[in-house]
Amino acid sequence: MYTKHNWITAGILALAFTQVACHKSENVNVSKALVVASHPITSDTLSGSVSGTLLAGRTYYFSSDITINAKDTLLMQPGSKLISNGDGKTTATSPQITCNGTFISLGTADANNYITVPDDRRTFANAGKGYWGGIQCGESSGDLILKWTHLEYAGGPAGAAADLNVFAPGDPRNSLSYTNINGNVIIEDSWIFGTQDDGMRILHGHVSIMRNTFEDCGTTGGEALNLKNGVIGDVAYNLVIGAATNAFKISNSGGGPVENKTYLYNNTMLNSGFRQLKSGRGGSIDYEKGASGRIYNNVIVNCRFGLRLTGDADIANITYNNQQFYANDVSLTSQFYSVDGVGKQQSADIIGAPKANNPLFKLYNVDQFDYSTVKPPLAQSAMPQSIVTDAGYDFGFLAGSPGYQKGTTAFKAMRTVPQGGDYGATTQDPNTDMGAFPTDGSGNKHFVSSLSSK
Repeated sequence: MYTKHNWITAGILALAFTQVACHKSENVNVSKALVVASHPITSDTLSGSVSGTLLAGRTYYFSSDITINAKDTLLMQPGSKLISNGDGKTTATSPQITCNGTFISLGTADANNYITVPDDRRTFANAGKGYWGGIQCGESSGDLILKWTHLEYAGGPAGAAADLNVFAPGDPRNSLSYTNINGNVIIEDSWIFGTQDDGMRILHGHVSIMRNTFEDCGTTGGEALNLKNGVIGDVAYNLVIGAATNAFKISNSGGGPVENKTYLYNNTMLNSGFRQLKSGRGGSIDYEKGASGRIYNNVIVNCRFGLRLTGDADIANITYNNQQFYANDVSLTSQFYSVDGVGKQQSADIIGAPKANNPLFKLYNVDQFDYSTVKPPLAQSAMPQSIVTDAGYDFGFLAGSPGYQKGTTAFKAMRTVPQGGDYGATTQDPNTDMGAFPTDGSGNKHFVSSLSSK
């Protein structure tokens, strides 16, 4: 166990985080501070090195790479927009945000923030076009905090500004990559839409990833959320719909002194894994290559593969139970526990034959797409919008749902990041209901697609 003092500075605003990072549950309180406009940015066009505050209600543009230097902070106030004018065709025309300092986006439920492309490109047909290069955080960067923020259409080809430990030249970039093993990544109530490859790839760091919606991530491959060596923390109450490969890939690959330990609970994932070109790959949850953690209370619906625990994962330090599985074809039910893995049905799992145990969502037809007609891989263009985006659905449970009150609360979140206030996380413990939308209303708050918001 170690103690770290991590200071986030936005101009004259300083907030001290005292973090105790352990492999056990810790509550870390952060005093609430007034978010003021320190060093307000008034030009609507950003280039080169940037720091200061993007003002509430303002729209800003960038056509080339922008950089947050070490010890600097870029803060987005509620209702601010950062628009990339990239076209995704080359490295030079797919600008990225290079973060060597601290990036904070403080959207709210009433005033979302956007890091995206011009409105005329924000269409379903443009998913996977990779118009810009995402937020790329170096190994000594500060913390990354995104709340009520839309990240859309990232994936342009990597070039000289990209981290060669993450991307080879020409690789599609993720909407976010993060590599500081001592840093904090807090992603809450946000949308990640239409990436060319992984929605997010976090190679190292302490994480709390709560109540987000990942839509249509990846084209011919790519996870919604890809966590590597040195990641420790909690991933819960997220909706993943229509990922190319896995909803969540947890792997200790990548090298480093700290083993990946991820608690993955109360997530809902649907219609994932069908665009992956490689056989035997992807679908919902994948723990592999030395990864450890806890896997509980997840709802897995019509995914190409269910829970996959490979023999080279840290099986002795993985516990799992209380998953709800549903599929409408035997090709999927036969892989609820991936046959090439070592995971087995558990005592509190809800699992059965095709069309058994319908989760009874309030507003979503789990049988609108007949998976008996599908032979993967399925081209992105062949997947209707209704099964890869959250098009006004309600994934809460109706009365009589098999997942109601079938979750476990026998453990607590790890809480490895600072908690509370504008800059801390609101990390939630497991719920007695399964899935991301428990009936007490405490989970995911999204009922529209990222594209439905302007």
